Amino acid sequence: MPSIVLAGGGSAGHTSPLIATADALRRIDPTVEILALGTERGLETRVVPEAGYRLELIPPVPLPRKPTPALLAVPGKMLASVSAARRVLDEAKADVLVGFGGYVSTPAYVAAWRRKTPIVVHEGNAVPGIANKFAARYCTHHVKTSFPGTELPHAEYVGLPIRRAISTLDRAALRAEARQFFGLDPDAPTLFVTGGSQGAQRINDSISGAAADLQAAGIQVLHAIGPKNSLEVPQTGRYPYVVLNYIDRMDLAYAAADLVVCRSGANTVTEVSGVGLPAIYVPLPIGNGEQKLNAKPVVDVGGGVLIDNAELSVDWVRANVPQLLHDRERLTAMSTAARGVIRTDADERLARIILDVVRSAS
Repeated sequence: MPSIVLAGGGSAGHTSPLIATADALRRIDPTVEILALGTERGLETRVVPEAGYRLELIPPVPLPRKPTPALLAVPGKMLASVSAARRVLDEAKADVLVGFGGYVSTPAYVAAWRRKTPIVVHEGNAVPGIANKFAARYCTHHVKTSFPGTELPHAEYVGLPIRRAISTLDRAALRAEARQFFGLDPDAPTLFVTGGSQGAQRINDSISGAAADLQAAGIQVLHAIGPKNSLEVPQTGRYPYVVLNYIDRMDLAYAAADLVVCRSGANTVTEVSGVGLPAIYVPLPIGNGEQKLNAKPVVDVGGGVLIDNAELSVDWVRANVPQLLHDRERLTAMSTAARGVIRTDADERLARIILDVVRSAS
């Protein structure tokens, strides 16, 4: 039976495709042994065990993007983390390592390369991260990307693995159940708001600040604010403004919504566009600018609207969101345009590639 180690952690951008790939591997080959590798800092400590997969932790090694005194500590930390990753690979008798990026991936790549274990790299964003740049250049020719045109050696576009509950979602068929699940009106125009797995303060403030205007316009809101955030919104209208820290049933959230305001992480863009949900994308203003590029293919065909983080405000929401939510013709056109721009079958595509790598190595 194949033994496959999946390395990735930190945010949902790494953990969600890891779990989706693991699920696809199990569907294709129920005998496969799967082990996830992460660090104590990330979302993986909760979501991977909840998904039914064994998780092993190694020490994190953040790589500073700029020269700082923290660079001096990197070599020692890296050696310890590589040793820990090597022990995990040895104990699992790993046939292949699949890396999704994040703090855990660089030491895992080095350990697998030293062990002569085949490596498959999957890059989630349009702009690759440091760990995957390193692995694609020095450790492997098996490099897969979520978006076409990602600049990595040996890159092949396969898409981003997403959960089957999302990729097979029929929003219209599930709408009534979804709105009942969240305590929403069955017929009112519905705005879903999410800043990703940790929430986004700018989005939270801008939407909640316009709550009275949205309610006055006959709009109800489902707002996921992030697990560490708090928000109290007065109920001033007939339709509810539902505030939740975290939503596990994103399939129901997408089905309940007519429009979403969200960040444009790779996972969010793939899921939202894949289910045909019109979106207002607000890219995270830090990093390599990858979030703006993630959303570009969908925005270019008219499936979404892009607004810079600095431009999003209460006034912008008041002036734009009610008008869009009441324009059924435009929402329908956006939904149609969004579907099919980005692949939604990447979980099985990547799983079959991984199993082919195992067979070739053996």
